[in-house]
Amino acid sequence: MEPLDLTKQPPRSPHEQINGLVMMARTVDKLRAALPGGNAGDYRMEGFSTRLLEHLDIQEDDLRAVVALAQSDDDVAAWLRKHTDPARYEAINRLLVNRTLADLKDRADFETRYPSAVGLPAQTPLFDVLERDDALLTR
Repeated sequence: MEPLDLTKQPPRSPHEQINGLVMMARTVDKLRAALPGGNAGDYRMEGFSTRLLEHLDIQEDDLRAVVALAQSDDDVAAWLRKHTDPARYEAINRLLVNRTLADLKDRADFETRYPSAVGLPAQTPLFDVLERDDALLTR
């Protein structure tokens, strides 16, 4: 896959799926930004992306190598089908999608990283915060 410059466009929405997994398209975009010629800007893997990989029992370096060689998301999806358990996807998706600001251990730290979260109600889904933050970064 081609490298991405995330200072020019944000990664895909956390809701966008690859192989039935939320957050995977966004994670792939962050990995593409880490390829030679890419630029991650302020984006990092820590957080939802690392949580997704942990729940799938795959290593970031392994997925990074797949992304580097892949021609498309379909290649990544094929690798995921061979190396993960699709029976777990629904539970993983639910866990990620349903997280809210109220679930954070340190909201102040989160708000430092994601200023768009300041003042939002505790019930705000974290995916919504990510998308709000992306919109601010692309202005």
